[in-house]
Amino acid sequence: MALALSAEEQAVADGRDGPGAAMALRILAESARLLGAERLIPIASSHIDGCLYHGDSGVAFAERLVEGGARVAVPTTLNVGALDLMRPEQIRLDAHERDMALRLMRAHEALGCRPTWTCAPYQAGHRPAPGIDVAWGESNAVAFVNSVLGARSNRYGDFLDLCCAITGRAPATGLHLAENRKATLLVDTSAIPDPLKALDVFYPVLGAWYGRAVGEAIGVIDGLPPDLSEDSLKAFAAAAASSGSVALFHAAGLTPEAPDAEMALGGAPPQAILRPTPEDLLAARDSLSTVDSQQLDAIAVGSPHFSNSEFKQLLHLLDGRESRVPFYACTGRHVIEQLQAEGLLQSLETAGIRIVADTCVVVTPILEGFDGVLMTNSGKFAHYAPGNTGYGVIYGSLSDCVESAVSGRVRRDESLWSA
Repeated sequence: MALALSAEEQAVADGRDGPGAAMALRILAESARLLGAERLIPIASSHIDGCLYHGDSGVAFAERLVEGGARVAVPTTLNVGALDLMRPEQIRLDAHERDMALRLMRAHEALGCRPTWTCAPYQAGHRPAPGIDVAWGESNAVAFVNSVLGARSNRYGDFLDLCCAITGRAPATGLHLAENRKATLLVDTSAIPDPLKALDVFYPVLGAWYGRAVGEAIGVIDGLPPDLSEDSLKAFAAAAASSGSVALFHAAGLTPEAPDAEMALGGAPPQAILRPTPEDLLAARDSLSTVDSQQLDAIAVGSPHFSNSEFKQLLHLLDGRESRVPFYACTGRHVIEQLQAEGLLQSLETAGIRIVADTCVVVTPILEGFDGVLMTNSGKFAHYAPGNTGYGVIYGSLSDCVESAVSGRVRRDESLWSA
């Protein structure tokens, strides 16, 4: 069947609410038709990934919507931009790119988007309820909102995410439909030692393995600790979305649609059972590093953006010591406000932590030069940094990153993987 617009939607497409809204509705309707949707559905919120500067065409698109009088119709948060608006001196863009990046960010603000500038909007108060339809962009955010919060979103790319926000609509396809959200694979983690599952370093690695193993399929992971932190789920989601095409996963006993594995599977037997071994996970960990070196030029954490609790863990591990290499911690301004209120920001800066807001070191030039060795505890950073920054990557735990920072050379605790 062909896409059918409601009378209200057709009126918007015909220009009732101005040329900006009409353009957004027409783009959305054509995209929905190509996706095979028969109708559009209302959404409750949106998260925009297209506010990151990739070229002048994106600026022209956003500014044309502004000129056409468009405004977002639902609460809408913004992903990272290409500038740190709080510390602009950290960004190494040339004058034209800096100007265009700022114009793009300001255009999204003019459209009524909330200037969160974070890839972790779910930790900045944007937390739709289970079963609610939303239109989110950015791979980790989509995986998190679908899986951990239980809302419903497809992976909306640049420009389409903004069209959804302006129209308050999304195509009735994919993960918006309940029948497409059931798991088809079971991931049995019983072969993984419980002490390893208790470590934060494990979850980006499990996510990297999972993304490569399942691709676009939906799996339910069984056997994870019942008290697993949101930060660990965040790290898993980001790595799985980066290494595969994961937009939804279930974790038995942890995520809303998986009180147990059987419920996540919809009562059907799994099409396949995957049983990762400690050796599989060690291989996945090693694949996150692209160099084997004692040289250390920089450390970067915070992809997705560091939470308040992660900063507190960082301070605990530093224990009054200072970093001997550039140590970048990327976060949202909502977390910086919390750190300031708690009197922790000065301690971090005294320890040599270079806090980056509104953006991150992988999507805009912040690192010095285009060559070196970067250490990180982020599976997402590890995936994207070599291509985006030119740096070789070494993956380790947050504790590894701190001990390496203090010593000025790479140090990793290999005993963590022999539990």
